[in-house]
This record gives sequence, structure tokens and C-alpha cells, in this order.
Amino acid sequence: MPGPTHDDAAPVIDTSRPHPARMYDWFLGGKDNYPVDEELGRQLTAFGPQIPVMARMNRAFMHRAVRRLTGEGVRQFLDVGTGIPTEPNLHQVAQGIAPETRVVYCDNDPIVLAHAKALLRGTREGALAYVQADARDTEVILEKAAEVLDLGRPVAVSLIALLHFLADEDGAYELVERLVDAVAPGSYLVISHLTPDFHPEEASRKVMDLYRAGGVTMEMRRRERFARFFEGLDVLEPGIVLAEDWHPELGEPVPGQEGIVSGSYVAVARKG
Repeated sequence: MPGPTHDDAAPVIDTSRPHPARMYDWFLGGKDNYPVDEELGRQLTAFGPQIPVMARMNRAFMHRAVRRLTGEGVRQFLDVGTGIPTEPNLHQVAQGIAPETRVVYCDNDPIVLAHAKALLRGTREGALAYVQADARDTEVILEKAAEVLDLGRPVAVSLIALLHFLADEDGAYELVERLVDAVAPGSYLVISHLTPDFHPEEASRKVMDLYRAGGVTMEMRRRERFARFFEGLDVLEPGIVLAEDWHPELGEPVPGQEGIVSGSYVAVARKG
């Protein structure tokens, strides 16, 4: 059954600057975004027409990872930086396999909260909740998540297309460390992250400059910096790979992905 939704003192939606959740919605063809999000989205797709397909490839990885972990017995998920609910969402994939699965979503844009209230409907056997908080407010996230999840049992912590919006000085690595420290042994960490490793340096710099000019932090990381997020954890096979190369047999190819490189490193790791 749906769990509690936390919206205490929810701030007003800021439509003066782009927000990653709303831009991701625009890339996926959604309508829950504002002119400022569309403007930056159009600038990016004018430079890289393949970006919407890359966004779908990233989301398809999330679906496959959830299928894999649910199939291995994971029944609790904490999804930080969830974005605007787009079907099928994480809980629909997980509860479609195991109806008793419990899921907590977290994002910091109030428009996500509005859609969470309307669209996040879970199974009677499971539980579902939404926390409005900045990803860096791990204390708040964990406190609210613990109302729905049993942090003494394994939890899959999902950080999909989130960490490249946090610079090192913003505490990206510390955020991951705090979340992993708070969950039980046997838990999992799932991350996807943009990288400049597979595109010309000039092109990657242009994309980062466009984001930054729009007031959005963009910190693409190369493989060695991405790998740092998994220090002390056991990375599952096939290791650190591009999104499209992580167990493609667990899902369907994204329409139009042939010949396109996602540009995102992904990995799933287990806490011993």
C-alpha cells in the first residue's frame, strides 16, 4: 500500500532556472517541464541530437538493474534523485516481480512531489513513499526513509543520473559514503553517471558549458573518478561498463539506440 509522503514546508517551484528532473522529463518526451527547461534542452539537443535517446538508454539500465536485484531477493529500494515519475517507474518494475517490495523515492524539486502524490501508487502488499529533500541532506533522507524501510536489512540505494550534477566540492563522494554506511551488509549501490570518456573532449566540454551557463552544475567524471564511488564494495559483473552493456538480456533495446553510445558509466555493487 502507498506509504507516507513528506512535504513539510514544500518550497515554491522555481521556474527561473532549469532543473535536472524537469530537463530529464523533457528529454523523455514528457510535459512536466517549463520554458526554461525546454530552452536548455533544445540547446543541448541542437548540439547533440542523440541526447534524448541517451536519456532513455540510461533509464533502461535502471529497469534492468531493478529486475536483476529484485530477482536476487532485494525487497527494499531507496531511489535518490528519482526525477518526475515516468512509467514504468522503479516501484512498478520491482513490485511487478515482488509485490511486497518497499520503495522510497527522493528528489528536491516540488514538481516531483506534486506528481508523486498523484502517480505513485504501489501494491497492497508493499509500501511506497516520497521524501522531498536535497540529495546532500542524507540525514533527513535516511530519517524519513527509515519510516518505511528497515535499514537493518538489505536496501538497494539507487543514484541514477544524479551524481554528475554534484561537483566534488559539493560532497558527491561523501553523500554516497554516508548512504552506504547507513544501510545493512548485503545492500547494493546502483549508479549511472555521465562521462566524457567516449566523446571528443571538445564535445563534452561544450555540453558541460551549456549546463553551467544555464545555472546547472555538470561534472562528468572519467572512469577512475567514477570507480571511486564503489571503493570498499564488491562490484557485480560485468563491472563498470556503459549503460547499454550492462546485462542487455534483462530488457529490450531502446528504439533508436543502434550506433549510439550512451555516454554513461554504470555499475551495481554489493556491500559486504
